[in-house]
Amino acid sequence: MSSRKASTGLIRAINDRLALDLMVELGPMSRAQLVEHTGLAKPTVAELLERLLEAGLIAEAGRAGEGRSGPNAMTYGVIAGRAHVAGVELRATEVHAVVTDITGRTVGAAVIVTRPKDNSILLVRDAVAEAASKAGLSADDLSSVVVGTPGMVDPATGDMAFSSDLPSWHHGPLTRLHEELGRQVVFENEVNLSALAEHRVGAARDRDDFALLTLGSGVGMGLVLGGRLRRGSGGGAGEVGYLPLHGATLQRMRRPEGVYDGGWQGLAGTRAVLALARERGVRGRTIPDVLRDGGTDFLVEVAGRVAVGIAAVCAVVDPGLIVLTGDVGRACGPLIARIEAEVADLTPVTVRLITSAVEGNSVLRGAVLMALEGVRDTLFGPRR
Repeated sequence: MSSRKASTGLIRAINDRLALDLMVELGPMSRAQLVEHTGLAKPTVAELLERLLEAGLIAEAGRAGEGRSGPNAMTYGVIAGRAHVAGVELRATEVHAVVTDITGRTVGAAVIVTRPKDNSILLVRDAVAEAASKAGLSADDLSSVVVGTPGMVDPATGDMAFSSDLPSWHHGPLTRLHEELGRQVVFENEVNLSALAEHRVGAARDRDDFALLTLGSGVGMGLVLGGRLRRGSGGGAGEVGYLPLHGATLQRMRRPEGVYDGGWQGLAGTRAVLALARERGVRGRTIPDVLRDGGTDFLVEVAGRVAVGIAAVCAVVDPGLIVLTGDVGRACGPLIARIEAEVADLTPVTVRLITSAVEGNSVLRGAVLMALEGVRDTLFGPRR
């Protein structure tokens, strides 16, 4: 094949992908709408529609308006059932699973409550099977499964490397889960998946550089630099809960299994902030309650605890933007100006703080987005 023919084929594939992505994002579209949104010539759009129809990727979806006729009035949409994926979030107390079609529409969901001695691998299998069943499918019908998990995922093997919250989960579960589900599975750190969701559909949409910081029962960070998730050589990038900060307890890792209360997590996690509230006599059982009703001294202390960790992060990676999420992070909206000012006093690096804009479960959203990106790349071809 000549280079000219290869180039022509690549251009056609990229144009096809552009049209498919638009149909996923905007729904069924007419020829005229595709011409408008792609900037392609009318004959080029007509040809790509013929290719996509023949490939079984799209189908006629109806007329663009009442009383209209002719080829320009017909709309075309992606065949939603062409592929299905599953996103899973594994927590210490629950497993959440959703199944979506190729457009990202949820068609099945399941939640399974866990107990300390339960087999996490079997729970993930059962949650995926239940969510698929509710969609009228089986696990065999899924093109991809992405599991969000606390802890470190080894970038070299894709398997779990360490999880403080799920000690039974870091003994090579990837192969066993492959066997249980009968297909490939991808593990990803839960905070990284939240960062992916924020990057695609949230407050950091289309930004090349930012960090997502979750301050909750755990403290962690997802880092996006140059438009890509950065996981570190062993999957430990973003494990900022372990930062040994001034004023934090230096809790050693060689200890009996249990909740980690050292480092930045021991200063700014949910348990730490609620404990501080009790010490200061602030009433309330939840983070929003204590941050709403706490006095100035209490709020200054919380802002300082958050700021000292953010200053450390900024001094190392300078993300420019940090998106706050988690119980504490989302409730810090009224404290953002105070935290930014404190960070500015501690470091010459400028950072902007905002709270998450992803609705619902951002870990599941990120897991589905990761699964869909891989499947769409396979089915739809290359992107522009």
